[in-house]
Amino acid sequence: MKLKLDWTLITPIIALVVLAATAMLHSNLMLVLSAVALAFSVFAAVHHAEVVAHRVGEPFGTLVLAIAVTVIEVALIVSVMLSGGPEKAGLPRDTVFAAIMICSGAIVGLCLLVGGLRHHVQAFQLQGASAALAILCALSVLTMVLPNFTSTIEGPTLSTSQLIFVGVVSLVLYVTFVFVQTIRHRDYFLPLEPESLAEAREGEDENAPHAPPPSNGEAWLALGFLMLSLVAVVGLAKLLSPAVEAGVEAAGAPEAVVGVVIAALVLLPEGLAALRAARMNRLQTSLNLALGSALASIGLTIPTVAVVSIVIGQPINLGLAPKEITMLALTLLVSVITLGTGRSTVLQGVLHLVIFASFLFLTVVP
Repeated sequence: MKLKLDWTLITPIIALVVLAATAMLHSNLMLVLSAVALAFSVFAAVHHAEVVAHRVGEPFGTLVLAIAVTVIEVALIVSVMLSGGPEKAGLPRDTVFAAIMICSGAIVGLCLLVGGLRHHVQAFQLQGASAALAILCALSVLTMVLPNFTSTIEGPTLSTSQLIFVGVVSLVLYVTFVFVQTIRHRDYFLPLEPESLAEAREGEDENAPHAPPPSNGEAWLALGFLMLSLVAVVGLAKLLSPAVEAGVEAAGAPEAVVGVVIAALVLLPEGLAALRAARMNRLQTSLNLALGSALASIGLTIPTVAVVSIVIGQPINLGLAPKEITMLALTLLVSVITLGTGRSTVLQGVLHLVIFASFLFLTVVP
């Protein structure tokens, strides 16, 4: 898996040029070019992430992509908060909630379904999945359910001291999880050894899993182009968001649909990387990506927007509505059950996808 002078190096540069040109020249043609550049940037990001992951190994490789995407996603949210004013008070909540549902519903569901169809039964580390789900449950409830039931300030907002507490707790839980994942109990998040060599090679390219790791120089170059690709993805997603908002408004759909679309665009690189890993019988890598992205989305976004909210004096709404709380509770409960055995089949995949489809339907038709 060596870095070559191919389209994956050219695409991020072209995408950034298209981004700058579209920002100056507002036209339908430029919007179409932006959409095309966005799609190619996603595939380039996945490629460079795989190069970096191949060099640093698991679980560091999946962590690099999850944190990189989330950091840029946070920058996007903060920029919209600063420019959008009080009417964007619910944007962090909507984006984080959509990210959780996409990661634990769509990405996990597709990985379990595709992996189950191709390999019948797939195994993964039960300790790692349980640890990630436990942190995800705690973070979700503390940041998006509890604000509805506090009495110092009427929900769904929090007082300054409560917002500081929630931000600190979120960061502590996420940092602790990363410490456990990468240092203290790294073996909980490493792929299981395949039962046979034939199973390990089934559905994979002949040389892909056995190729020598890239050199340090190639890995650093891939990391740089990964960041460029992610910047292009988020920048183009933000640039296209007004068109998405206009389309949603013209269709008469709720504003929450915009958050779902933007979150889906930003999470595309992780979703494609996770799906590719599941097809190659590396379900542990898929779960590391999906659940790690959901955790990073809360653990990094909430502390950052809390600081921004306090500094600029703009309140944020963190509490979910009853319908969203129900969908969140159902998703977390089912995830604990389906990922609580260490093995998966197509049944679990279909279940996750049905819940995600229900989330999408009820978002459009509340």
